Amino acid sequence: MSAEEQRDAAVAAPARVGGRGLAGVSFAGTTAWGRNLAAPVRDFLSTETGGAATMLAATALALVWANAAPRAYDSLWATRLSIHLGGASVAADLRGWVNEGLMTLFFLVVGLEAKRELDVGELRERRRIAIPALAAGCGMVVPVAIYLAFNAGGPGGRGWGTAMSTDTAFALGVLALLTPRAATRLRVFLLTLSVVDDLVALGVIATVYTTEVSVLALVVALVLFGVLLALRYLPVARGPASVVVAVGLWGALFESGIDPVVSGLAVGLVTSAYPPSRGELERATALARSFREQPTPELARSVQRGVVSAISANERMQYGLHPWVSYLVLPLFALANAGVHVTGALLAAAIGSPITLGIALGYALGKPAGIFAGSWLASRPALRGPRPLISGPVLLVGGACAGTGFTVSLLIASLAFTGERLSEAKLGALATLVLAPALTWAALRVLRALPSATRARQIGRTAADIPDLVDEVDPERDHIRGPRDAPVTLLEYGDFECPYCGQAEQAIRELLVSLGADVRYVWRHLPLNDVHHSAQLAAEAAEAAAAQGRFWEMYDTLLAHGDALLPGDLERYARELGLDATRFTAELRDGVHAERIMRDVASADESGVSGTPTFFVNGRRHHGVYDLAALTEAVRAAKQRAAALALSRAA
Repeated sequence: MSAEEQRDAAVAAPARVGGRGLAGVSFAGTTAWGRNLAAPVRDFLSTETGGAATMLAATALALVWANAAPRAYDSLWATRLSIHLGGASVAADLRGWVNEGLMTLFFLVVGLEAKRELDVGELRERRRIAIPALAAGCGMVVPVAIYLAFNAGGPGGRGWGTAMSTDTAFALGVLALLTPRAATRLRVFLLTLSVVDDLVALGVIATVYTTEVSVLALVVALVLFGVLLALRYLPVARGPASVVVAVGLWGALFESGIDPVVSGLAVGLVTSAYPPSRGELERATALARSFREQPTPELARSVQRGVVSAISANERMQYGLHPWVSYLVLPLFALANAGVHVTGALLAAAIGSPITLGIALGYALGKPAGIFAGSWLASRPALRGPRPLISGPVLLVGGACAGTGFTVSLLIASLAFTGERLSEAKLGALATLVLAPALTWAALRVLRALPSATRARQIGRTAADIPDLVDEVDPERDHIRGPRDAPVTLLEYGDFECPYCGQAEQAIRELLVSLGADVRYVWRHLPLNDVHHSAQLAAEAAEAAAAQGRFWEMYDTLLAHGDALLPGDLERYARELGLDATRFTAELRDGVHAERIMRDVASADESGVSGTPTFFVNGRRHHGVYDLAALTEAVRAAKQRAAALALSRAA
């Protein structure tokens, strides 16, 4: 049998984990990484899809309620609620508590996700911020210009801010619903653009739509924000103290007259994100082991602090807040603000109302045009701009998605208008919920109709991926299964004793069989010695087998028997594979291959890898679940981009 036939037979063979066959086992469920927030962008967007649908349902309910019982609707949201603490008090109606209180959490989550992208995501190369930032700027100026073309000098002129800001939740929800496999770059572009929109819009609210400002309260707010930044250096109780100070910051802004939702975005943008380090994870494991030996309250508290500190505050806050914001806060906002008592007279007035037309056309036409113009301008070589993140046709899709105005539009409308003009502004904002999805669908149809060569040329003009894998694949050192010249490389950092690596191995086998020459698979060692006591020796056993030309056979055997990796087991596997057992045992005893394992571990540390299994697809880290469907989708997307780039270079 040839070497290639042996490889194919090994790939096709059924895997076993812990002595149990994996044939027929489904890997579609949640995996180890899938149970946490290891992929905030994807988790953020999957939650946005459901959240957008929930908010749309709440919008419909608000319209039905406002028309079926308008007095009851208005009466409920006008109910006053006050909180007293000693001689101080905060009072607002229920709509105000939603708009200025709960919506602070929404802007906090948006700021957290944006900060994560700046720290560890697509925007960690700072030059790349220029394009979405300038696109956002032009994407606000053009809609406002369209709005003012209808309203300048008229009674609606004061409401120009209603046409400027993209609704993050609805825009990302529309994108996810119409194109579930949209590229992460487009999603991040939209997210960044929306954050810039929100920053500018909140600044406009604070300066243009704030009538009176208490300087003393504003100074107190600035001092509290400084205290919040300083709390990151507090050795203990940072979380509770930060919550108290953040609430005080919100209260100070409320008293100053500036919309307190600004505090949410500000706090989110200064909350750092970072991947968990192996050192902190090992410390958490050691604390847990100490607690197992001495189950005392003190050690229990130490374990809790150790585990929590290993994950950045950014990710912890996102994980806790995002579902509540998507499924409670935003629907409540829609319920409180979208209710319009629609009458024949109002519809007749809205059809010709410059306020309604200015908002609807500003978003539908101005947003895509402004975003496209800003992106084009920011990426000009003459201005030393970076290469664009997304191609021109994809940018039009993103611009159409961004033409969704709701949350901030309604916030500003409630500050700028009252009575019938407010109702006309609300109808304009609601119209964007129909126009934007329709235009996005049309843009997608045009994109898919473009010739492949045209799309390839467009992709070839975009910026290269920022590699997450620091140590590139070395065919002379790395273990490679599959064609050496495959367009896609799937690299795994794994641990032979890790049960999740054993589960992922079956998905990898099926992937290699189904995609054939399109993908090569690379294994690198990351033995988690603090939790898997046999992992290091198993890794050295694989390298001892590699020294005799049988790495993949030993790899298959070790993953098939992840619960039996003692020295005697390893020697038995070596004999069964026909290895020189004397040489094999001597190399294990003398630690001949320990340095080789440490090189892999060092490369994992440099790439921010702290757990197993961790996958990289063409140098980009794969986040989220690692079942067959998820890995296949990631590999196919990488193949398509590689093919497009190759075609572009050839042209």
